[in-house]
Amino acid sequence: MTEPVRVRYAPSPTGLPHVGNIRTAFFNWLFARHNNGTFIVRIEDTDVARTVPGALEGILEGLEWLGIDWDEGPRAGGDFGPYFQSQRLDIYNKMAKELVERGFAYYCHCSSERLEKMRAEQTANKKPPGYDRCCRDLGLGGAPGAVIRYKTPLEAKTTFHDLIRGDVTFENATLDDFVLMKSDGYPTYHLANVIDDHLMKISHVLRAEEWLSSTPRHLMLYNAFGFKPPIFAHLPIILGSDRSKLSKRHGAVSILEYKEQGYLPEAMMNFLALLGWSFDDKTETFSKEELIKHFSIERISQTSAIFNKEKLDWMDGTYIRKLSPHEFAERAMPFLEKGLPPEVKRPLDISYVKKVLPLVHERAKTLGELASKELTWFFFIDKLDYPAELLIDKKLDRKATAAMLDVALVRLDELSAFDADTLESVLRPLSDEIGVKAGQLFGTVRTAITGLTATPPLFQTMEVLGQNTCMKRIKEAITKLKENAG
Repeated sequence: MTEPVRVRYAPSPTGLPHVGNIRTAFFNWLFARHNNGTFIVRIEDTDVARTVPGALEGILEGLEWLGIDWDEGPRAGGDFGPYFQSQRLDIYNKMAKELVERGFAYYCHCSSERLEKMRAEQTANKKPPGYDRCCRDLGLGGAPGAVIRYKTPLEAKTTFHDLIRGDVTFENATLDDFVLMKSDGYPTYHLANVIDDHLMKISHVLRAEEWLSSTPRHLMLYNAFGFKPPIFAHLPIILGSDRSKLSKRHGAVSILEYKEQGYLPEAMMNFLALLGWSFDDKTETFSKEELIKHFSIERISQTSAIFNKEKLDWMDGTYIRKLSPHEFAERAMPFLEKGLPPEVKRPLDISYVKKVLPLVHERAKTLGELASKELTWFFFIDKLDYPAELLIDKKLDRKATAAMLDVALVRLDELSAFDADTLESVLRPLSDEIGVKAGQLFGTVRTAITGLTATPPLFQTMEVLGQNTCMKRIKEAITKLKENAG
């Protein structure tokens, strides 16, 4: 590269950051880090009416969760803060007025009522929507309520080279005279982003495909100001698994919801990287360092990326299994503290948690599901709630099942050691002794001590629960079977 790489992530605080928005930030960050460049964050908060309380905090939290750091900006408490366009209004106003003075823009005094009527007539006549240039040649001055519009050239074409899509051409005649400064004194995206990208010396603009059609407008502004434009790369759109527009039913929720659900940031980062980029046709897991090393725009696809929730779950499970037992317990604790039933005593005993979690390490897809009834509730709650019928094998009845548990209870009470090996050495031969299959005995004991039919390995589970708890629960199961036995 002949010039330093400088890229920006420029979200609007109009909602919490979704997958596509954060993917854009991540690709910019990877490109900067790969090229030893600069990554900045610029909050485009000029659309006051659509600003959502808490959105800014959500955007920054999402970046920090994923480890996407930025390199410059106004300092706050010793750290870099993002740039805010709302703090740069004087710059935009001054430069918009300069365009009017130089004949590249004009004041428009059309009322909102006139514009609504114009759009309605265009729709009725099946004409493309767009400003009819009523004020273009009137030479009107500025006044309260007026906007500034760009005087789009009516002839020729605008062609530019996109690093992902190649040469792209737009007919200027299809573009209207777009607004630069709104009546409230705030700039539109088109004006502010061009000015800021120039003043902040942005070398490359990597942004969503939806902005492709706006690029001719931006190039016209670069030309009017006499600025050198950056290099553009428009990222592929993200679709749902059914190839329709990505929505919540596909899993397109805020990135912070994935954080709340207990997805690992390193797994989400890996997953985001593969939404439109690939290293080869086989490698699917990358560390952050590997992504930085291999990332390049040349490997970004032109075709739409597919958001596959099942693949995300698989990838998160893969990363969970890479955690050491100690790290797994440390990262799981907040989700167990939050997700277990309220009757469970807090704070949880970390030494006990470290005994429980190895039993579910291979089964967990997210940290959030660790606190589910199916995985760990029975390790922490005092009273199990399940129907007696769950205890009874299809080839046994209540009486036979209760008798089987009675014998098992006696044998367990005799044990001086309550570890997995000892438990297996006692219960496995017991099935032959009482004339039932091992699966029948083990299944009934499993339900008695957990309230479930599918759990982590039985004997290891019993060892962690301990002798007193297991015997107490087996006694309760026997009582449950004998109640209303008829």
